[in-house]
Amino acid sequence: MTSPNETRTRTAAQITRRDVRAIDTRAAAAPASTRLNRRRGVLNVFAGVAAFGFLAAYLVPTASAMAEGTPGSRFDTVQENAQVYVAAANLTPAGSLVYGAGYGVKLEPQSDGSPHPKASAEEWAAYAATKDVEVPAGATREEIQAAIDEAAKKAEEEAKKAEEAQAAKAQPAASSGAIALGSPLYTGGGAPSDWMAAAGIAQSDWGYVDYIVSRESGWNPNATNASSGACGLVQALPCSKVPGGGYNPVANLQWATGYATGRYGSWAGAYAFWTANHWW
Repeated sequence: MTSPNETRTRTAAQITRRDVRAIDTRAAAAPASTRLNRRRGVLNVFAGVAAFGFLAAYLVPTASAMAEGTPGSRFDTVQENAQVYVAAANLTPAGSLVYGAGYGVKLEPQSDGSPHPKASAEEWAAYAATKDVEVPAGATREEIQAAIDEAAKKAEEEAKKAEEAQAAKAQPAASSGAIALGSPLYTGGGAPSDWMAAAGIAQSDWGYVDYIVSRESGWNPNATNASSGACGLVQALPCSKVPGGGYNPVANLQWATGYATGRYGSWAGAYAFWTANHWW
């Protein structure tokens, strides 16, 4: 049987051994903790060096760019490069794109005063109003442009019709084979030489006169153009221009002399024009 003294001795011995093992454990763990602290210190040093290097890499180019007067931001660099590219490539539509310090685009009007083809529908609607062209509400730019083109085409056709009507009104009335009122047919007889002499035409011009009259009327004093109403030896148009009657050969030749000299300078000039154009 164990006595109380032995029990106390053993308990003390056991506690002492536990303490010893605890002390040994802490002693063994101490170097690992020290090594870990050293590693953390090295990592902190490297992190500081890396941060300094990153800061230097950012600040040095920026400071250098500012010292050289070049854009310091990526936005400024892209903006400058874009403008240089547009200018070098000549990409600007003539009279339409305005580029400068920013990216704003201005669409200039066209040479006829109409808006740029890519202008807004509101601008085209305002232009249509100045042309008295009705634009339905909500119309697109393309629909407004089509309406303006259609109105211009219609106005051109109406102007052409009015011009033709005016020309027809000025044209003397002449029916097929009709004789102009107040210009009786010639019945007096005679020969071409007699008519030219009576009209006061110099003999040196008779050849020119014969060439033109032969082709205009065949020397028939009563020749009449069925479609235009031209009459007489030289086919005067209208007959009423000939004093004394369009069918009188002498009066017709006298008028023709004034016409030839007034328009072509002489009968020779009239002859040259006729041979080149087959009319006079």
